[in-house]
Amino acid sequence: MDSIKSNFINKFLRLESAGGIVLIFSAALAIIIANSPLNRFYELLLTTPVEIRIGALEIAKPLLLWINDGLMAVFFLMVGLELKREILEGELSDTRKILLPAIGAVGGMLVPAMVYLYFNGDDPVAAQGWAIPAATDIAFALGILSLLGSRVPVALKVFLTSLAIFDDIGAIVIIALFYTSKVSVSALLFAAACIPFLWLLNRANVTHKSPYVLIGVLMWVATLKSGVHATLAGVIIALFIPMRSKSEPDISPLKTMEHDLHQVVAFFILPVFAFANAGLNLTGISFEQLTHPVPVGITLGLFVGKIIGIFGLCWLAIRLKLVELPKSMRLPHLLGTSALCGVGFTMSLFIGSLAFEETGVNLLFDERLGIIAGSIISGITGYLILKFSLNDTSTN
Repeated sequence: MDSIKSNFINKFLRLESAGGIVLIFSAALAIIIANSPLNRFYELLLTTPVEIRIGALEIAKPLLLWINDGLMAVFFLMVGLELKREILEGELSDTRKILLPAIGAVGGMLVPAMVYLYFNGDDPVAAQGWAIPAATDIAFALGILSLLGSRVPVALKVFLTSLAIFDDIGAIVIIALFYTSKVSVSALLFAAACIPFLWLLNRANVTHKSPYVLIGVLMWVATLKSGVHATLAGVIIALFIPMRSKSEPDISPLKTMEHDLHQVVAFFILPVFAFANAGLNLTGISFEQLTHPVPVGITLGLFVGKIIGIFGLCWLAIRLKLVELPKSMRLPHLLGTSALCGVGFTMSLFIGSLAFEETGVNLLFDERLGIIAGSIISGITGYLILKFSLNDTSTN
């Protein structure tokens, strides 16, 4: 069983690492196109209206929002599946192993938000972006970590992955509590009415995907119309996917679905999201735009806030003997990993779109500038710290 779990984790990490590299190319391509004569076609593509109508039911959005609200719901479905698996039988099932990354995740969300609010707290519109630097892009971070090869201890990979999972939990809670627009009670009740059917499917140990997908689509539409962000429907659906098949105990419907979704998410959904959201036009950028409190707050929140929050809180917990650093990890490794967590990218872009999409103020340019700058600085810093702190005798 341990060897099976180890193989699963290794395959997962390899997939995430490869996905992170694809993300880098997608984001770079978007920035190149946005700063070329093709920018007009890029903007035209993203603003293309896409409409679905069935009788009185209508969903009409530009292509960009279909990507952010639709494709990202599938991403959060995969996140929900990962969370359930990790809690039931993964790294999060062992309380001795999760305390250190849990402490790091708390610091990695609170301190970056505080740094951002230090620069933007006086502006009620800009202050809505406080959660942007609190996010971590696990695919990007693991992609950078993979560049260091076999010298990276497994304990460090597990720490980074576990911390990112706690970060995802925090992101889900933040989206549910703070980035919900005006609520339609009738639509919300319809979405809630889907939950008993999902529970019945789970209790009956239905292992086929089709019933869950059908109810999931209905819940997604209702959640979208309710004003609660539709991506949360993906997380709820994941909680009801059976972990084991009663008739065939060796088969895990949850792991099967997670494995299938990983390839779609890593090599299609996240790259498409990055391409659609990272197209930052740098033409004519001014010093005033560079020093705007929004990009400054995000950049420093991702870079300085993550390092202080994660490394500082973990170091304090170790000094107080509340937790122990894994034997194959040293403090410089923890410092480098803390810096890597400042690569917010896709999750920061996603939360940024929620924070500013309905304010009536065009802060999207400022937001993307800070996210890209903070992620690049954090990624390079984390890579260099780990490169010089890891030696050839590091074991896996």
